[in-house]
Amino acid sequence: MAFPFAGKKVLVTGGAGFIGSHVADRLVAEGCEVHVVDDLSGGVRENVPEGATFHELDIRSDAAAALVEEHRFAALCHLAAQMDVRRSVADPTFDADVNVLGFLNLLEAGKDHGLEKVAFASTGGAIYGEPDPEVNGGGPQPETHPTRPMSPYGITKLVSEHYLRFYHQTYGIETAALRFGNVYGPRQNPHGEAGVVAIFAQRLLRGEPVTINGEGRQTRDYVYVGDVVRAFVAALAADGSGVFNVGTGVETDVNELFRHINTHTGAGADEVHGPAKPGEQERSVLDYSHTQRELGWTPEVDVATGLERTVDWFRQRERA
Repeated sequence: MAFPFAGKKVLVTGGAGFIGSHVADRLVAEGCEVHVVDDLSGGVRENVPEGATFHELDIRSDAAAALVEEHRFAALCHLAAQMDVRRSVADPTFDADVNVLGFLNLLEAGKDHGLEKVAFASTGGAIYGEPDPEVNGGGPQPETHPTRPMSPYGITKLVSEHYLRFYHQTYGIETAALRFGNVYGPRQNPHGEAGVVAIFAQRLLRGEPVTINGEGRQTRDYVYVGDVVRAFVAALAADGSGVFNVGTGVETDVNELFRHINTHTGAGADEVHGPAKPGEQERSVLDYSHTQRELGWTPEVDVATGLERTVDWFRQRERA
């Protein structure tokens, strides 16, 4: 069956970044006319695929709104965001300005100019908070789990989901909010507050020390970027709107993560623990059964395989 947006204009915001560039790659391969908007505050120009048109713009700008109005994009894949949780705590106004007002700038421009579907990069752990023992026995968190964001970042993602519902109900735009687990894989940024996988992989390959925060028993649902891209495509291809978890249903703690990466890099590093991060969430794990039923999506890459692929990518980059 042909991809419904093949031959149509699709806008990928944050398309020079880690996840967004992989999404843009796939949409180009699907035959879409892909445009990428990114301000390069976190993305890299080289990540933008050949065959995509690049626009260096801030999503909050008048120029970004004008671009949406001019090109009449059929679909929007929105991945541009202020994604640093600690920065959101330190400066919640800036966080809301980018994540809420920037998103609204695009939606307002698109609603009267041909926008048919929005696929939105949301978050699982940062929206749900700690697993509720009264829901699913404290196991993997379904989309019906209470939403208790512990940071302004999580709050802005939840607010954006509410706006999506409004634009669907009021203007008939189909929407899909994809609540990610902890996404990892090639092109992940190992600088600043980034994914622990990228940080560990780069440091161990360079023979640099790695410190695990606290006891290392905090768990996350690590989902490979290729599986996330497949979820985006499935959401765009499906009829209707909704909220969908994109995870594996498997908890992996930081100690186990370190051991996998230590093995794949061949670093032979000692497991060193430092002070715990105050207020850090202890557990996050997503139930993807609703996504499987509605979108036909299941994760295909387990943690061991995904980490090996990721380490191989970082190793090749270090040799370049």
